[in-house]
Amino acid sequence: MSTWLIALQFLTRLPVRLTAMPAPEQVGRSLLWYPLVGLLVGGLLLGLHLLLGATPSLLQAVLLLTVWVAITGGLHLDGLADSADAWAGGFGDRERSLAIMQDPRSGPIAVVVLVLVLLLKFAALVTVLEAGAGLLLLLAPWLARGSLPLLFLSTPYVRAGGLGQALAEHLPRRQLPWVLAAHGMAILLFGWAGLQVLLVAGLIFVGLRWLMLQRLGGTTGDTAGALLELVECAVLLALALHVQY
Repeated sequence: MSTWLIALQFLTRLPVRLTAMPAPEQVGRSLLWYPLVGLLVGGLLLGLHLLLGATPSLLQAVLLLTVWVAITGGLHLDGLADSADAWAGGFGDRERSLAIMQDPRSGPIAVVVLVLVLLLKFAALVTVLEAGAGLLLLLAPWLARGSLPLLFLSTPYVRAGGLGQALAEHLPRRQLPWVLAAHGMAILLFGWAGLQVLLVAGLIFVGLRWLMLQRLGGTTGDTAGALLELVECAVLLALALHVQY
């Protein structure tokens, strides 16, 4: 079974059909493809931007953001919401935080965080589009999905069972650093913008990983989703500042 298709099915809602339930080893190896899935998402957004042509930037930004969320099925936004509730309601306690993340209901903190993140993404998209820098749309989903393999490679997984545990236990430790390094070098081909977003994504990664270790002793699927969303948001904001200055 193709590990590329496993990665594509998990990270997107594109019409992918697997012939059977993947083995844990295949799930782990699918991490090698996560950055490329991000590049594909960015390519789809860039293609939509080109199709929309002279459509006003505000309308384009709304449509792009809507398609962006639809492509992923809101999976990572759900992780962000659960993590926000856990950090606010966990009061620093590990077990309470983990229990809150398992609750399917969203509290007011989760709603506020989701609204703010989506507003920031929208405003940043408008700025990038108005600057005529649509090619930079590739970078945010690319870098964000590249952050997930790095997280599982460097951080303990603390919730037993599920897909996250298979990723953590069976990830290809020898190949993964080389794959991530290759994607990083490719991002540097974008010049100063590429270097800026790599630094921003790195800072967000280090900061959020530290928070995960302090509160939970590692990561969960929800905190991984939160990392992805916040890296995307930070990269978009960095790009918006880049095209302005």
